[in-house]
Amino acid sequence: MRVPMNVRDFLDRAGFVYPDREAVADEPGVAGSLGRITYGDMASRARAMAVRLDRLDVEHGQRVAIVSPNSARFLIAMFGVSGYGRILVPVNFRLQADEVRYILEHSGAVMVLVDPEYAHLVEQPPACVEHVVVLDGIADAELFSPETPSASASEPRAWDGDEDHTASVNYTSGTTSRPKGVQLTHRNLWMSSAMFGWHTTVTDRDVYLHTLPMFHCNGWGMPYALAGMGARQVVLRKVDGEDVLRRVEAEGVTFMCGAPTVVAMVLDAAAARVARGDTVPGRGTIRIVVAGAPPPSSVIERVERELGWEFIQLYGLTETAPLLTINRAGLEHDGLTPAERATKLVRAGAPAIGVQIGIDDEGEIVARANHVFAGYWNQPDETAAAQRDGWFHTGDGARWDGPYVVVTDRKKDVIISGGENVSSIEVEDVVYQHPAVAEVAVIGVPHERWGETIKAIVVLRPGSEPNAQPVTEADIIEHCRTHMAHFKCPTTVEFVDGLPRTATGKLQKFKIRAPYWEGRDRLVN
Repeated sequence: MRVPMNVRDFLDRAGFVYPDREAVADEPGVAGSLGRITYGDMASRARAMAVRLDRLDVEHGQRVAIVSPNSARFLIAMFGVSGYGRILVPVNFRLQADEVRYILEHSGAVMVLVDPEYAHLVEQPPACVEHVVVLDGIADAELFSPETPSASASEPRAWDGDEDHTASVNYTSGTTSRPKGVQLTHRNLWMSSAMFGWHTTVTDRDVYLHTLPMFHCNGWGMPYALAGMGARQVVLRKVDGEDVLRRVEAEGVTFMCGAPTVVAMVLDAAAARVARGDTVPGRGTIRIVVAGAPPPSSVIERVERELGWEFIQLYGLTETAPLLTINRAGLEHDGLTPAERATKLVRAGAPAIGVQIGIDDEGEIVARANHVFAGYWNQPDETAAAQRDGWFHTGDGARWDGPYVVVTDRKKDVIISGGENVSSIEVEDVVYQHPAVAEVAVIGVPHERWGETIKAIVVLRPGSEPNAQPVTEADIIEHCRTHMAHFKCPTTVEFVDGLPRTATGKLQKFKIRAPYWEGRDRLVN
């Protein structure tokens, strides 16, 4: 017997087994907050949402985009859209309007759900968008309300539920100047979520804090795994270290995921608490999964010593939904000191169940698994370049340490700053638009808090520095901030006379990066 996998399976189970259990504690005090709802209520709202999408003639296979910070409505849409045959397009709300417009147009989204704080990003949607719904609790009241007698009288339109159908298209920065739409199927998401939940031992007693943005690869699939087990989910709209600790204390949080930046914020807030003579909550009860780039072993050690939390390392990409490797201290690590354990946990991890990992002759990580994406949306050439000879090519350089992968370099021109992927080529395109710039190379350099930060190395045009108004670092940065999302902009600019190139004119970025990474055994941070 073969039953097609559907992401809705997780919520269907929760609604049936745990109908009266609290599912979500939404962010309080914001427009559109649903407060506290049960799994029965959540399943009802997702089913009713599908009925209302039917009535709006949003067909199966059509794309519904959502531009929003974390919210209960986002969670419901993950099931109410994808689970009933449409395709969810989560959009990074930190982007600028023209960047959002590109994603809407490229994906062909027919509907946009947008948080009221970010409604300005879709004021001029492309022609493909037929419906714009503001998630303020008023304009979207019918779409997200529980089933009513009239709604429950009609079932959602039948859908064949093929597990190889696309469930979401998640846009990610890559080596091109425009983001690529990663097609994740129901099978991709189902398998990755189940394996992730298994490796991190999700149970119905867990209380999960959404420190990770839900638009990031569908919250790494955690919303599915947590729902399937009936775990309680606490929504956090904006990450603040002290607020995280308050939620841990008030809600009894046991589990969270995030970028290294989240760890840094929490450690700073905890240190401030200790200085005030206050306690740090969660000791011995919390585990935190970190991905994006491994923080230094000294930071991992601080998580155990100062917070008393369990640190788990994850490596993956949006294209792998995201789970590829996982590093969690096992039985063999029980006798180690926190410092010794940290040196083990800094590695990316061992292959997850069902994942095959290889390192090719050029030192690049290649992988194959049920988690690997179906392809890039409407970009067959890019898909063929990434999936070759039965393997997905990650673009990351690595070496083996026993069964563990150690990421050593990023072969793609991608910078990971604060957990956000930034295409260096995209930033270079914007810097080049400044009339004073002749050449530019954008690189990632180590940063204590953000892991990496963005640096532009600029060659100015001859005669671009009149005595009255020389071009400054601030000029270049401000130029970038007016043309792209702020998290993508350089934080520093260095002016040089020329950039190193090969005899054929190819830019040698490794030579530019070298001085900033000197003394480090890995070229990622």
